[in-house]
Amino acid sequence: MEWYPLRLTTPVRQHVFGGRVLADRWGRAGLPDGPVAETWEVSDVDGEAATVTAGPLAGRTLRRLVKEYPQELVGRGWRGARFPVLTKLIDATGMLPVHLHADDETARRLEGEPNGKTEAWHILEAAPGATALAGTQPGVDRDRLRRALVAQDFDAVLRRLPVRAGQTLYVPGGTLHSFGPGTVVYEIEQTSDIQQHAMRHRMEDGSPIADEEWRANIERLLEEWRPEPRPDFRSGLGVPVDDGVERTVLCAGRHFALERWRAGTAAPLIHRFSTAMVLTNAGLPVTVDTPAGGERLARAESLLLPAALGRMRIEGPADVLLGYLPDLDTDIRTPLLAAGHGMDAIAALGE
Repeated sequence: MEWYPLRLTTPVRQHVFGGRVLADRWGRAGLPDGPVAETWEVSDVDGEAATVTAGPLAGRTLRRLVKEYPQELVGRGWRGARFPVLTKLIDATGMLPVHLHADDETARRLEGEPNGKTEAWHILEAAPGATALAGTQPGVDRDRLRRALVAQDFDAVLRRLPVRAGQTLYVPGGTLHSFGPGTVVYEIEQTSDIQQHAMRHRMEDGSPIADEEWRANIERLLEEWRPEPRPDFRSGLGVPVDDGVERTVLCAGRHFALERWRAGTAAPLIHRFSTAMVLTNAGLPVTVDTPAGGERLARAESLLLPAALGRMRIEGPADVLLGYLPDLDTDIRTPLLAAGHGMDAIAALGE
């Protein structure tokens, strides 16, 4: 197999909290009319598995490639039924539902799923005064949480945090959360679409939820809720690279890592890797050079770089995001310790 950068289909969600920011301000082409809440940049979710759109592998699903070429695609002797990482661009012109995703143990026990959904948000844009809800306040028990959710009084029990562009929040499974309005987010998470939410309307179209169903939703949410996580936004940890090239590790845990790389014009962005990289362009159009050749990437577009490629080069100016399944010692702890960061700061990048 001669591997190359993979362009994939990107499922779109037109939930009621979305807007037109990705098309109108970020220049994302090919989006449908009306509100666009999410584009799933790389997805192997059941029923929404991405398909390769160009090159010799065109028409093959990501699920099929994972099954047939796990080492070449994902790397490091990895084996699994699905590509391990899901990434999204989210336009929270409105407020997302207050919701949670089960952690791994709870997903297996209550949802019949192989894994839960821990996630992280990297803030690309935030309007002045933008906030997010993340985790419950200390001392909140299940009865108090139930009363607040029934009253739809979220600030009585949830932590409201200020949101600023460039910061990242790591959200463990089981954590109640929401963000918006006025926020654009790059989200990386475990491959899953399970969730429980507390709202009285459906996020797909805003239609009301019948009382009996709504109260059942709240009870299921309470069964999957974890009271302990109280995550905070962080600015990431830098690693020296080259003249005018910045590498910032935004978050890192056993499920995924996310980095933001910027380069000026003094030196190119060069990165060697041994695991699949989800590359999303957050800046001006760039050409991504690999051993298989170059691929032009516009703003708000993504490529999946198979592990077998091993290397990429981008001439600046460039501003890109890299999401991947890390070896925490090799990819995270060793370079960050060498850069002078302490273990506490490194541990705070994840759970």
